[in-house]
Amino acid sequence: MKTYDFAVIGGGSAGYAAAAIAWRLGLKTCCIEGGKDVGGLCILRGCMPSKTFIESANRFVTLRRAQDYGLRTGKIGFEPGEILARKRRLVGEFAGYRAHQLRAGRFKLLRGRARFLDANRIEVQHLDSAGEPVPETSQVFAKTILISTGSVIDVIDLPGLAEAGFLTSDSVLESARMPASVVVLGGGAIALELAHYYEAFGSKVTIIQRSPQVLKEADADVAAALVHAYRQRGMEIFCGTRLLKVTPGSPRQVHFEYKDRTHIAEGEEILYALGRNPAVDGLELEHARIEQSRNGAVRVTSTMQTSQPHIFAAGDVTGTFEIVHVAIEQGVLAAQNAARLLRNEALHAIDYRLQLFVMFSEPQVAYAGLTEKAAAAQGVPIRTATYPFADHGKALIRGEPEGFVKLVCHGATGEILGGAVVGPEASELIHEIVVAMYFRATVMQLAVIPHYHPTLSEIWTYPAEELAAVAGR
Repeated sequence: MKTYDFAVIGGGSAGYAAAAIAWRLGLKTCCIEGGKDVGGLCILRGCMPSKTFIESANRFVTLRRAQDYGLRTGKIGFEPGEILARKRRLVGEFAGYRAHQLRAGRFKLLRGRARFLDANRIEVQHLDSAGEPVPETSQVFAKTILISTGSVIDVIDLPGLAEAGFLTSDSVLESARMPASVVVLGGGAIALELAHYYEAFGSKVTIIQRSPQVLKEADADVAAALVHAYRQRGMEIFCGTRLLKVTPGSPRQVHFEYKDRTHIAEGEEILYALGRNPAVDGLELEHARIEQSRNGAVRVTSTMQTSQPHIFAAGDVTGTFEIVHVAIEQGVLAAQNAARLLRNEALHAIDYRLQLFVMFSEPQVAYAGLTEKAAAAQGVPIRTATYPFADHGKALIRGEPEGFVKLVCHGATGEILGGAVVGPEASELIHEIVVAMYFRATVMQLAVIPHYHPTLSEIWTYPAEELAAVAGR
């Protein structure tokens, strides 16, 4: 039995980051990766492949609108097979690089499926080069452990759904078909990004969301702006629904309750995007006496420790934020705290003050820090100001007037506590606010920082100036 200072279960974004940091800190480290392919969710079936698809969609939308800019393109078209081939090529490159990093010799990579024997011993069922299980097993003893096994698609018990068949965020990314119509179940980031993807290539899209609004964690004005833009594109959106059943056929039918009436949405395909659950099957966490929440998430403290102080967890398996940069931050902290624990030093707590969300829809959506909703729940006194892209020169030049920016500041001090963007390049614009928040800048300071004209970035100066005039009063 091999002994390690730090054993990582799962080699995705959180696990790889943790293993690399632990090695740098001098810990004898192993990483146990039990996936059929090496790379993790983000690279294989998440961020990178989906954004590759969406980039193709964005370029096609631009071609569709060429005449708005005085351009003539002639007849335009697309080849789904070539879009898929491009995605596979890029993902292959990303995954190959991650596999190289995992096998670079800094820490021991064990290809196999892990299960706890007790709070320190892990059994590994080995996998062959194709990612298939083989009879051989081995055991690992670890002084500290990180669980970073990610998440899996959560399929609810909806009558008729299995019989009708459906797409998921996994299967979409391996499909070269563009259905004439799609019913999207869900209103989160995955659902809304793929709705944009399908509509861009001409599919009729219907979105059915169970919660009262899409992006349920976002402020209502942010969600409303996106819904307005999607409806302008011809998508149907229903929020505050109750799913009843699915009828197989051609087209497939989704029966749902909306405003006390039963409705039917029809689609050639159904895209199921109702969330994910922590990937804990087979780990046998009970053998290590690790506490879990009702949906199986591993409970963690602010130091990323589980109910066993020497066992940590990070990423989607914790059920906190299903966001890659957060998973990496959690994994890094877990590794650092494991080293501190072994040295009998005080552990550090994670700080979610700079929490960041981005959705690559059209228009894009991004927000950082405190939302108005969160500030109200926490009793933080705030002031807010917004400014529309419809009154912003660079947005008009680009032909992208949809949406707005919003700043949130402390009502007494003017410190910038959050921001939101719905509109062009939201994924890039939001980082100016994150940097300002990192340095605890005020709206008074942001208002006087030079911004080149005409740029999208200068739109931040308008809500900053408005808030600077009243902050602290």
